[in-house]
Amino acid sequence: MRVKLTEMPTGEPLAERLSRPPSEKTEIYWLGQAGFVIDIVGMRLVVDPYLSDSLAVKYRNTPRPHVRLMQPPVLADEILHVDLVLCTHAHTDHMDPGTLPLLLEANPRSKLVAPRAVATQAMERSGVHEDRLILTCAGGPISLPMNVEIIPTRAAHETLEMDEDGNHRFLGYAIRGDGTCIWHSGDCIPFIGLEEEVRRLRPDVALLPVNGKRPELSQNGVPGNFSLHEAIAVALHVGANDLIAHHYGLFDFNTEQPEKIDAAVTATTGLNLHRAKTNTLYTMQNR
Repeated sequence: MRVKLTEMPTGEPLAERLSRPPSEKTEIYWLGQAGFVIDIVGMRLVVDPYLSDSLAVKYRNTPRPHVRLMQPPVLADEILHVDLVLCTHAHTDHMDPGTLPLLLEANPRSKLVAPRAVATQAMERSGVHEDRLILTCAGGPISLPMNVEIIPTRAAHETLEMDEDGNHRFLGYAIRGDGTCIWHSGDCIPFIGLEEEVRRLRPDVALLPVNGKRPELSQNGVPGNFSLHEAIAVALHVGANDLIAHHYGLFDFNTEQPEKIDAAVTATTGLNLHRAKTNTLYTMQNR
């Protein structure tokens, strides 16, 4: 049975909501950029949280100072009852040394999931020991308690990069439980085989970046992502019923305009398009 995603204001600060144990229902909250909290079957997963200003510190007094356009909707140590933290790759806005140690310290039983190809960065930036690290590669399912499964998928940011052992440096994650599937693509552009790979997983909801690809940025070491048009096309082709468009509104040099996303919301057919918003609850309901 397919499900439908509904959205509504949380009605309270996100810190208060995330201080309570996870819901038995499937609920999704946006943290900004590519970050999400996903409650599913009583487990709480946090994907790619960037809740600090570490990039502003790193790039101060440079042509791209990485000053935040939006403040974090919650602090790292205010997200509690976390079972897993998932990082899709080692770029700082996805594997943040200013967020991960605080988040993992506040949740001492949680574990960190990261691509095997970036194991060193994951340990250095999180501060966790090996016993709290789950290293994974594309296509290798992670079985969890409570009938939840995570299936890593390949991602091309802008290329399909692998280490010397053939492990992909960029991943997405399909999260399956309670008869639903949520696919977070990670940072990615279209590539041959992506849609077939993900379609087999039958995603209900796709969480896709929409900031696009800009040659002037790519030439200076800032790889791109799906454009809004590409994200919609990918979500349709993999069979998703809903798309949450994200990875916008944080840095002025690498974003998409909210007005453009909102216009696409009303114009898109065959797919329920949502613009990611903070302090908003996205919840799954049977159709």
